[in-house]
This record gives sequence, C-alpha cells and structure tokens, in this order.
Amino acid sequence: MSAATPKTSADTTSAPAYRRKALFAAAVGYGLDGFDLLILSFALGGIISTFGLSDVEAGSLSTITLFGAVLGGIVFGSLADRYGRVRVLTWTVLIFAVFTGLSAIAQGYWDMAAYRFIAGVGIGGEFGIGMALAAEAVPAVQRARATSWVGVGFQIGVFAAAIVSAPVIAVWGWRALFVIGLFPAIFAFVIRRGVEEPDKFVQSQRGHAATVSVDSAESAGSASGGGAEIAAELPTFGAKIRALVKDKATVKITFALIILSTVQNFGYFGIIAWLPNYLSEKMDLGVTKGSLWTAVTVIGMLAGILIFGQVADRLGRRPAFLIFQAGAIVSILVYSQMTDPTALLIGGFFMGAFANGMLGGHGALLAEMYPTQVRATAQNVVFNIGRALGGLAPVVIALLADSFGFAFALALLPTIYIVQFLAMFLLPEKRGADLE
Repeated sequence: MSAATPKTSADTTSAPAYRRKALFAAAVGYGLDGFDLLILSFALGGIISTFGLSDVEAGSLSTITLFGAVLGGIVFGSLADRYGRVRVLTWTVLIFAVFTGLSAIAQGYWDMAAYRFIAGVGIGGEFGIGMALAAEAVPAVQRARATSWVGVGFQIGVFAAAIVSAPVIAVWGWRALFVIGLFPAIFAFVIRRGVEEPDKFVQSQRGHAATVSVDSAESAGSASGGGAEIAAELPTFGAKIRALVKDKATVKITFALIILSTVQNFGYFGIIAWLPNYLSEKMDLGVTKGSLWTAVTVIGMLAGILIFGQVADRLGRRPAFLIFQAGAIVSILVYSQMTDPTALLIGGFFMGAFANGMLGGHGALLAEMYPTQVRATAQNVVFNIGRALGGLAPVVIALLADSFGFAFALALLPTIYIVQFLAMFLLPEKRGADLE
C-alpha cells in the first residue's frame, strides 16, 4: 500500500481529484493493453510475409497472447488483492511493455509466440485491477460510468494503434510497431505517483488486521499482532478461487459471468483481429483506407462504451446489456452483408458501438458480485477465462474464412450473443448497491 496516509471513505467518495487520478491510472493501464493488442493485428501481414506463416499460424499469435493473459490475470489479480491495486498495476505494465518491445527482434514463429505469451501475462492483469480500482474509487451511483471510462481507455489505446500503425509500417516496417510498445514502461512509474489505494481496499485490509490482532491476543495472551501474522491471515490464493464457487448461488453467478466474458471477447477479437486485413485486402481498400475504416469502427466502440455506462447507471445492468446484445446481433449481421465502402464505414461505427459497448459494464458487474477481499482476483480470473475462450476467435474466424469467406464467418457471430442474452437472467441486479 502507499506510504501516504489514506483518506477516509467519506473523503474519497467526495473528492473528485482522487477519483480522476484513480480513473486515469486504471484507464491508462488498460489503454496500453488495447494499443498492444491491435498493433499485433496490423503487424500480422508483415509477420506472415517475413516468417512465411499461414493465416491460422498468424491468428494463433493473438490466441497465444490471450492465453498468457489468463495466467497473468489469475496471478496478478490475487497479488492485487493482497498488495494493492495501484502497486500491482505498475508491475503488469512493465512486464507487457518489455516483452512487447522484444517482439520487435523475433526471428521466427516460436520466439515471437514466446514473447507474445509473456506480454500477455502482463496484459492479463490490467482489466481486473483497473476495473477494481475504478469501482472502489467512486460512489455506487457512478460505478458503471467509472468502469466504462476504463473501457474507454482501452479503446483509445486501440484507436491510437489504428492511427499510427499504417504510417509506421510504411516507413519503418512492422517491427517498429513493437518498438513503440516499449514506451508504456515510462508510464508505469507515472501511474503510481499520487494515486493511493481506494478506501474500500484499505478498510478491508484494516479489518483483517484488527481481526488478527484480536485473535493473536486471545491465543497468545497479548494485544499485539505482527505484520507477518496479519499477512498470513489474509485469504490465500486457493481461498480466493474457492470464493468464486463457494455455494450454488455464487457458482451460478460465476458461470453466467464467464459466459458473458467469453462472448464479449469472442465477438471483439473475432472482429478486430481480422478486420484490418479484411478491409485492406478482401474489400480492396488498401492499408491506409483499411486503417481509417478500422479506426471508425473503434470510434464506434468508444462511443458505445460511454453510452452503455450512462444507460447501466440509469436503467440498470440487465436492461443495458439486453439492449446492446440485441443491437450487436442486428448490426453484425447487417455489416457482414455490406460491400459498399461508404456503407462499411457507417456500418462499422454501429457494429463497434453495440458489439463492444458492453465492455465497461463488465467491470461494474463483476465488482458488484464479489467482496473486496477477492474482487481483483474475481475480475481477472472470470474475465480472463472469457478472454482465453474468446481468444480462440481469431483462429476460428481464420478457419471459417478459409473455407467460406470472412463475410460468412462474420455473419455467424450474432449467434453467440443469444447465449449471452440468456445468461443475463442468471445474475441479480445490483445497480446502486454498496460494494461488500
């Protein structure tokens, strides 16, 4: 935890300056995530050419990155519940920045895959830690909007990648994109400065400290409990995982959230991993126009996230998800049938808004379903299981596209949102409820 004296809960919830700093720290970390993931998509064409890979092998690099994210999500989520959201956020940024940079010197498929996997380990911690930090730093009535701003950070990172990728590749080649990935290491130290741990986390740690002190006094005849004893009494990793399936009600919630996260990630990565390649090559737009068309889709994603946060805080989590799921089904199906460049430009905006607008809502939804002591663990484990399963999308899309074309593969995506639609009815509505 920060060495500075933490604010009281009342101070935090009424201090806009603290909330802004906390949200900025969370959004920047997750934004660097988005930047890293999309530069790989834009680099795929060059990687395929340089290493002589098939489309399936190239698509697997995205999947391998997301598998690394599962490991990182589990490990760093647990560490964030023990050592603090802000501190561990810094560690994750450093790891993925360094190994993104190392991807620039890859000599073939296998070392590139290794770099991408370890970069993914760092990436895996970003979502859950950032969302937990945002959810705990704001009043309950603003929670969905706060976590949506973290999701916006991700999309700004994606948007930045969409804008810079084409000119960077044109001038310096695909390897230069990964060199740029080194710069987040600088932000890793900036993020930590002036941002204390949220009071909800601090109070949870103090509650454990008080409990251990009392227990130590009763068992040892002393009123003091050492720091080592306190740390030992904090929930173990195994206990945190068991908390996600502790009873039938929690199992139902965890199962539903894994479905939601899987569909969210499958839909997102199914679109974004191959969209630049599809637009530039299959639709004959070229790299520059393909980049611009992708950027418009990303702008739609950004707008959708902001709108979703407003709807979820005003109408509730379930109505917001159901509206956007229906929109995703319709917009993706319509987009898959488009061939006119102008229609693709406009349609991409709406497809992006509905398909990815729900991203910010996952942070609020997950935060509300689990207690503070396991919140970051739950956020990362659940979302990254979904990210791993959803990470199969680039490979699945490539296999379907090889046989039937990208448009057909894209047209199948709406079916997954029907499953997500049904899963929403397994979750309780907790709009405006205080976090446990």
